[in-house]
Amino acid sequence: MTDASFPRTFEKFAAKGSPLSASGRDGIWLLDDDASMLKALGRLLNSAGFDVEKFSNPSDFLSELEKQECRVAVLDVWMPDMNGLEVQACLRRDSPKTRIIFITGRDDPSVRQTALDAGAFGFLAKPFEDEVLVQLIHEAAAV
Repeated sequence: MTDASFPRTFEKFAAKGSPLSASGRDGIWLLDDDASMLKALGRLLNSAGFDVEKFSNPSDFLSELEKQECRVAVLDVWMPDMNGLEVQACLRRDSPKTRIIFITGRDDPSVRQTALDAGAFGFLAKPFEDEVLVQLIHEAAAV
């Protein structure tokens, strides 16, 4: 957290209250095969007042989608077995109301455009500022 305004960002959201309830269907779902990134993002979003479900495997993520709805999904683009664009296609088919935000360590303009053209709400290249992700999730959840 390098930006001095970062605590004020959370204060602003805390004052408004999170647009999300504590139920899983209204929470944020994270999908990233990097355990340290998943842990860090989970802590960040919990501290911002979000209810977070974390997944390291796309199959587990999609299996849970059969049981409950997902309001906002934060997806890594590059994962083994199934990439984020493939998960996005499943979400568009099975949960069209889910807002999708992509995160990636390898920003490829064609992949970015493909994701956005397919309806992604946002696309962030790592490393990104924490408050940018938090703000983007708040905007996605409010839609």
